[in-house]
Amino acid sequence: MSEAESSVQIELDSGKRVKVKSANVLLRFDKPAPAELMAQAQRIAPEIDLDLAWEFAPDEEFGFADLARDYFDARAGVDKQAAALLRLFEAPHYFRRAGKGRFRKAPEETVKAALLGIERKKQVAAQIEAWAGELAAGQCPPAVREQLYRILFKPDKNSAEYKAVVEAARHTQRSPLDLLQTAGAIDSPYQFHWRRFLFEQFTQGTGFPALAAPEIRDELPLAAVQAFSIDDSATTEIDDALSVQGLGSGTVTFGVHIAAPGLAITPDSVLDKVARQRLSTVYMPGWKLTMLPDDVVQAYTLTEGRDCPAVSIYLRFDESTLELQGHETRLERVAISRNLRHDQIDDVVTEASLRGEVPAGYPHAIELAFAFRLAQVLKARREVVRGKPETFNRPDYTFRLDNGDAEPSGSEQVSIGTRRRGAPLDLIVAEAMILANSTWGGWLAELGVPGIYRSQASLLPGIKVRMGVKPAPHAGMGVAQYTWATSPLRRYVDLVNQWQIIACARHGRTAALAAPFKPKDAALFSVISAFDAAYGAYNDFQHGIERFWTLRWIEQNGVQEVEAAVMKDGLVRAETLPLVFRVPGTEGLPRGSRVVARVTGIDLLTLDLHASLLRRIDDAAAVPAEDAAAEADDDEAPGPLTLAIDIGDADAPPAEASVAAGPDQPAGP
Repeated sequence: MSEAESSVQIELDSGKRVKVKSANVLLRFDKPAPAELMAQAQRIAPEIDLDLAWEFAPDEEFGFADLARDYFDARAGVDKQAAALLRLFEAPHYFRRAGKGRFRKAPEETVKAALLGIERKKQVAAQIEAWAGELAAGQCPPAVREQLYRILFKPDKNSAEYKAVVEAARHTQRSPLDLLQTAGAIDSPYQFHWRRFLFEQFTQGTGFPALAAPEIRDELPLAAVQAFSIDDSATTEIDDALSVQGLGSGTVTFGVHIAAPGLAITPDSVLDKVARQRLSTVYMPGWKLTMLPDDVVQAYTLTEGRDCPAVSIYLRFDESTLELQGHETRLERVAISRNLRHDQIDDVVTEASLRGEVPAGYPHAIELAFAFRLAQVLKARREVVRGKPETFNRPDYTFRLDNGDAEPSGSEQVSIGTRRRGAPLDLIVAEAMILANSTWGGWLAELGVPGIYRSQASLLPGIKVRMGVKPAPHAGMGVAQYTWATSPLRRYVDLVNQWQIIACARHGRTAALAAPFKPKDAALFSVISAFDAAYGAYNDFQHGIERFWTLRWIEQNGVQEVEAAVMKDGLVRAETLPLVFRVPGTEGLPRGSRVVARVTGIDLLTLDLHASLLRRIDDAAAVPAEDAAAEADDDEAPGPLTLAIDIGDADAPPAEASVAAGPDQPAGP
């Protein structure tokens, strides 16, 4: 429109006028009209053969008009010059920009490499399109099936397999999980949950290297006791046993004997590295993944009929008042008289038989009677410190599969049983372990030896149990300090603490100098961090897979109605099953109201139980404030199965697929 010394005023096709520096003007022309020129240039540009243009182009720097005259003819008009400019800009693999309207052709090797890359991209794009088409048609390509868990949970978002799933999900307007299940990528919900867990936690597989259990070199004295253990029949890692001496003498010695792998396995040994990699045994219905190889476990487990190496703590009590008079820790061999199995004797080991009100026809009846009396007193004393009694409102649930010794496939018949929490044998074992763990924790602190502790500042809602290296009160347990040291065959933290306790037993006041882990040792913090992460993941998986088997039980038994108690926000808890689920219509009912829910659907992949409110049974039962607070952490809605696959734009949240695991069981102490 006008021109000054260093700028021009131009009018856009829209009619808007703008000021442009003269240095940015690449082409001047009188006709055709600008819009017509651009249309002609865009039509001509694709006709320019880039290989031929690259051949024509000089080796030195050149302008776009120069290329137009060389490629077309010496009188190439502005339409062909503009076409050359557009073509040069869209071919950076042939021509590099050297300035405003100036270019230099790329070296031949660069061109070849770029063309090869472009061809590969075309092939990948074609493969993505083909795979997406197969998925949309209900067929799963083998490559996608092989990468299933990586695509869903830890994807490489540039991979062809991932892009094919995203493209197919967009095209079909279906969720990725539904799409893949329909295409046959997920043929078993159980295997989906199991293999996802292995993919996330056991990337190197679940097998162990060929390792032999090292021998214990210490000359250990044989203890003058006959100890007994109390476990489930399925337990193979028998960590703990009990003994009682001095009944009728006025002073009774109560012994807690712990399997002693720490006497043979040393820090940084091959077996230690294996245990530290797993950190804990993984439990699930019908199967488990042990922290240590089975041959190693069998070498140190407290099997009946053997004199087993043990780290023992002997606690002396006044027989009448049950006041603690002192304790002593010994490294020794302990004769294991019996491995009692509570699922076999729970019905006969009753409170009445332990009090002598009815005959007790089971082994170690006298010792169990004292242990039960002691456990009741210890529990009562802890509850005084705790400020309120421990309540067991819900039973423990047990799962049995008909899989024998084989790994479950998901098709097994499942049975669900119950055990009353706080049953006599449970109480005996629980109080004995709390006593040993809290006493050893205090002893480590007294000798200045660091250990791994569990603490809880208070019982207020939201105050979690934490792990640390300094002793601190555990409000939930009602003890001054609390360690984990009684399960060294199945928890790595217990093995670490056992090494520290062994050093104390051997060296007494100088143990801090000889213990494997010193004060402020970074290795202890590393163990805590790794253990917390792994133990949490293992527990989440156990709860999720128990939810799977609970839903399978409902299917197998044709259950149509479930009685439940209202929690909050539409959540209810089944009264006879370990199951929390949503029932629309219960949001306004008081906590504790009993309702009957009709089962309308089950999704074993998302672990969803769909239900509708059938009727209310009765008015809400009173729920004490402390019970409500205790259940606060257990009332959250079941967590969604979060997928790391995004079928929207870059800012869209990750895809979710309903329920992954329900809060059916509270966390242990």
